[in-house]
Amino acid sequence: MNTTEAVAPITNVEEAISYIHSVFWKGSIPGLGRTQKLLSLMGNPHNQLKYVHIAGTNGKGSTAAMTASILQKAGYRVGLYTSPYIYRFNERMQVNGEPISDEELVEITSWVRPFAQSMEESPTEFELVSCIAFEYFKRNGCDIVVLEVGMGGALDSTNVIPAPEVAVITNIGLDHTEVLGNTVEEIAYTKSGIFKTGCNAVVYRGSVSVESVFEQICIEKDIPLTKANFAGLQLVSHGLEGQTFHCGLRKNIFLPLLGDHQLHNASVVLSVADALIARGWKISEKNIYDGIATVSWPGRFDIMCKDPLFIIDGGHNPQCIEALVRNIQDYLFDKKLIVLTGVLADKDYADMYKPVMPFVEEFVCITPPNPRKLDADLLAKYLTEAGAKASPCASIPEGVQVAKEKAGKDGAVLCFGSLYSIGSIRDALEEAGN
Repeated sequence: MNTTEAVAPITNVEEAISYIHSVFWKGSIPGLGRTQKLLSLMGNPHNQLKYVHIAGTNGKGSTAAMTASILQKAGYRVGLYTSPYIYRFNERMQVNGEPISDEELVEITSWVRPFAQSMEESPTEFELVSCIAFEYFKRNGCDIVVLEVGMGGALDSTNVIPAPEVAVITNIGLDHTEVLGNTVEEIAYTKSGIFKTGCNAVVYRGSVSVESVFEQICIEKDIPLTKANFAGLQLVSHGLEGQTFHCGLRKNIFLPLLGDHQLHNASVVLSVADALIARGWKISEKNIYDGIATVSWPGRFDIMCKDPLFIIDGGHNPQCIEALVRNIQDYLFDKKLIVLTGVLADKDYADMYKPVMPFVEEFVCITPPNPRKLDADLLAKYLTEAGAKASPCASIPEGVQVAKEKAGKDGAVLCFGSLYSIGSIRDALEEAGN
């Protein structure tokens, strides 16, 4: 691109985010070349940091959040890079739990833009965001960065980093098969591209065939491999405030995140902590317990208010829906359940709704604020034809109010379907005084 063109300066966060999201940057094109080129122009900030690198189909975000929380409790300055965001773009890059400020996002985006625009092959949006994040973490003097892969592993733009302290693979399922492979074994191979000689590897337990993929790669690269201790997991108690569990020799660990799947993610995190300790990081048992007990990961079976009980869940692929059904059975079995939901038109929403239908009294349908939206009346029509009771609402605030009224004092509202609706739903709840 011609760098001599006059470009208006970025003056506020709306302009910075608009530039990042602009159509020019759209698309997901596997390959590291564009990211490496842009980072080279920037002075390679990513090479000045240490990492825990996390890939997987499900559980990456909560695993990253728990890991970052433990490291922060240990006194380290911790960067956290995740996607997608729930409420604000700034959440995607944080230092010690604080999202990047609007001012710093504007300043770094303005600084990176001329480098990006000088490139013959333009970076994608995710590549641009990753490079902004690396610069942000470097400028903020992070001791370690917990870095979540965007998609896949080997060719994801985050994989430009040198060997991390620990490379982690969470639960694997069939997702993005057109890019990553048609079997879980092929996907495991792609994701294990984040394993580099010099790191430790920690993996979520899977089938024998999936684990053999990890074992073979770790043997070839001389990488110590730890499989999470699922055999040692034992649930002690659980309620809407959280759950207490044992894992091996560690007893009575409190986790505020709900669901059996989060216990398995926590087991992975405990193995990550042990790997970091083995590499010389100073992390005490108290740091581990306190880090898990105080973790925050919004939008995942997240209780927004209790009168009536109002829960938001961002899960949308088949494995997430399986986990959601288990949570309904574990936590909402005695409640009249109203589901507030909207969905994107290009999603396979049949697979999303059918497993949940037996537990739901009524669906209240809304239209997500996204160009790919499915209109609320069309979703209500689909659900009705599928045998459920469903009604559309003209706006998200109306949907929130109607769902609460239908649930009544002793019922529960569960919101799931599209991440794009969550911010507007939270805003509507706050405006209603919840």
